[in-house]
Amino acid sequence: MEDKPVELDVLRGFSPLDGLKRENLHALSRKTRLQELDSGRVLFKEGESDKRTVYLVSGEIELRSGDRTVSTLRAGTPEARIAITPGQPRRFTARALSDVTFIAVDSDLLDVLITWDQTGSYEVGEISDGGVGNADDWMTVLLQTKSFHRIPPANLQALFMRMQHVACKAGEVIIKQGDEGDYFYVITKGSAVVTRETPMNRAGIKLADVGIGESFGEEALISDGKRNATITMQTDGALVRLGKDDFRELLNEPLLHAVDLEHARELVARGARWLDVRLPSEYESFHLDGALNVPLYFIRLKVRTLDTKTPYVVVCDTGRRSSAAAFLLSERGFEAYCLQNGLVGNKLGPELDATPQ
Repeated sequence: MEDKPVELDVLRGFSPLDGLKRENLHALSRKTRLQELDSGRVLFKEGESDKRTVYLVSGEIELRSGDRTVSTLRAGTPEARIAITPGQPRRFTARALSDVTFIAVDSDLLDVLITWDQTGSYEVGEISDGGVGNADDWMTVLLQTKSFHRIPPANLQALFMRMQHVACKAGEVIIKQGDEGDYFYVITKGSAVVTRETPMNRAGIKLADVGIGESFGEEALISDGKRNATITMQTDGALVRLGKDDFRELLNEPLLHAVDLEHARELVARGARWLDVRLPSEYESFHLDGALNVPLYFIRLKVRTLDTKTPYVVVCDTGRRSSAAAFLLSERGFEAYCLQNGLVGNKLGPELDATPQ
């Protein structure tokens, strides 16, 4: 049967969910479903790491280690108020002894919300959208991205409180190619299209679509360069934006991992890959042996072609473009590093095309 929405009262029956502020609990409920499992089926297996915090709503399960039954758990008992065998990897296998219903909460999202409750008075509901977007949706989308799990809770609180809300119309240009960078944006309602003008195509080549919870504008803020693409709203919608200084303080520094040449080579020797984000003409002039070439302005378009399990050491001439690209990859859950000072700063040239891989 299909999963069902979960009522707030169901969430309040479990610990530590019962300690969450009302608005934070509501935000969590929007990303949580009541699920069913038939008798005899396995809920999770010993040794798994699935990043779920699971609670038993109805029915009975047994916990097994190998062929041995360790204990049984019945819904509604005091023991069932806490998550089923918390911690990862799983210490036991959980198997349904009857038809059961359960909820599985994203562990990282739950940890962020609990941390906020413990460190200040911030609530999701304080981010009032004034009718220009749904605060719960875009915030939970962001919070469930791997990059945001690496940002200190205090930074997250400050980030959301400093963001400005902006309503916009279909066809409105939010960022114009060639302009100075001033803000980092997140879409809270509607969608936009990313285009790049070239000498051969003045109308612009479509690079990507961006929707609710997705961000843009970071490249120019990190590299101190001009906007490298135009962002135009495809529908009526809304954005939140963060100024350059706030972006660098709250987002860029926690997410950007810069490494020196020695460390970069060690990473590559252990399986990482060089990612050169210069233009194809620059890459053809000289590049590191084995380097993959994806120009910065194509990163959004090509990100799905990259291996999420492979670490990347991002390079360019000076470190500016590679910093922006490394941030974009980190933001999307990749393990990405930026080579400090770039190829030129490290005196790398054609003679080092055969850098050990």
